[in-house]
Amino acid sequence: MDNFESLIKNYKMIFDHHTHTVYSHGKGSIEDNVKVAVSKGLKSIAITDHGPGHMTYGLKMSKVPEMRAEMDRLKSIYSDIDILLGVEANTMRVSPFLDVDEDEKEQFDIILAGYHYGITKAGMIQNYISDHTGLFKGSSSTLLVKNTDMILKALYENQIDILTHPGDKGPFDIEDIAKACADTKTMIEINGKHKHLTVDEIKIASKFDVKFVIGSDAHVPEKVGEFRPQLVRAFEAGLDPERIVNIERI
Repeated sequence: MDNFESLIKNYKMIFDHHTHTVYSHGKGSIEDNVKVAVSKGLKSIAITDHGPGHMTYGLKMSKVPEMRAEMDRLKSIYSDIDILLGVEANTMRVSPFLDVDEDEKEQFDIILAGYHYGITKAGMIQNYISDHTGLFKGSSSTLLVKNTDMILKALYENQIDILTHPGDKGPFDIEDIAKACADTKTMIEINGKHKHLTVDEIKIASKFDVKFVIGSDAHVPEKVGEFRPQLVRAFEAGLDPERIVNIERI
């Protein structure tokens, strides 16, 4: 990171559209996240708790009206920041390939989607074994094909704003995924909590006409608005920072 310290000082994050709260797997309240975002000068924040299909910490859809009411209250207090209600949906291998259906999508301002453990009909056991032992990771493995196909179908059959941490928790074909993101105008995330996109994956994805976005994936409020490690990976990959939609030169 030291090699890029002088470069990083020239940039700021203008919005963070991937944060979590106590409504799923996070440790802070919606207001806790908003306060940190305001303190860091962000223009916009999205609360994007995990989709309802997750077996252990999925968002309870019955809580969404409560979340919306809280955001309406906060908007009257923190008028200098745009507060969005979103969801980080979970990809699945069966239709509709996300754990949020069309009626549920209408309750959100922004839709993120990514692969996670804890989702049935998504290859959880094989992917867990692969991620922890290195098995099934060959470029032509059946698992890679199934995982990539799951993401492609999720992208082409749903309107997704941001694909989160592609490449995490199993083998995926980043080239095919990046091409699909370009086709569907889906932003592809450089994630702060996970190592994906990696430097090599950014290099692959950057060959396509895709927009990149940095996400903190904050699970604690103090991580909201964190972008520096992700921007380092982008610089290491030779990515033009102009292609990162939520990074602005100071």
